[in-house]
Amino acid sequence: MIPIPQYPKGADLLRDKVVVVTAAAGTGIGSAVARRSLEEGARVVLSDWHERRLGEKAEELTGLGEVHAIPCDVTKEEQIGALIEGARQRFGRIDVLINNAGLGGSRSIVDMTDEEWSRVLDVTLNGTFRATRAAVRAFLAQGGGGAIVNNASVIGWRAQAEQAHYAAAKAGVMALTRCAAVDVAPHGIRVNAVAPSLAMHPFLAKVTTEELLEELTAREVSGRAAEPWEVANVMVFLASDYASYLTGEVVSVSSQHA
Repeated sequence: MIPIPQYPKGADLLRDKVVVVTAAAGTGIGSAVARRSLEEGARVVLSDWHERRLGEKAEELTGLGEVHAIPCDVTKEEQIGALIEGARQRFGRIDVLINNAGLGGSRSIVDMTDEEWSRVLDVTLNGTFRATRAAVRAFLAQGGGGAIVNNASVIGWRAQAEQAHYAAAKAGVMALTRCAAVDVAPHGIRVNAVAPSLAMHPFLAKVTTEELLEELTAREVSGRAAEPWEVANVMVFLASDYASYLTGEVVSVSSQHA
């Protein structure tokens, strides 16, 4: 197994930028990218539908920099609008949107209900669309410029049993990323995505069987899952000026066998 590397120090990659992160209250990638953004010098607006956990996460991160929390359910257009506008009112502008909100689950296509299919698509794909649209409108009102980073998944490329709804949603996020990038490029706005394979955190371990986790880990040539902050590092790079010529790309954050 390739060992987990040393946690990197910040290098001011997002100095003075205002970063909005959806689904940031948990223990996974959203929380990790919020932390890494603060460590890279950003001011961060956290959002999540769970208000208590959101408040706790904001309190936890306060010592790292300027943090503001705004509850948001990405299936509600008015709440997304309030999130973007609230960020602008608090910090005067927004520079980066991290679309991390997503919903999974395991169900055979034979047994999947319309409600299960629609719920996963509404959170994971439609929520990403709604937030992207709101952020782009804000960027344009500010005179252009800005970056959006979406959280896709390698499952958008590769088949896996009982994941038709999640895979369809993540493949949609990839297509949305590419097409939105073309739409907004003339305004200096970049749209990219990451496609993680397996990033381990307590919530994933709680909702996934040990057998499946072992199977997924066995696919990784590194012999281990990624740490959420390893995925967050790539998202921070895509949000930063170091990625100024990257747009419409989906970057695989994976050590899976080909």
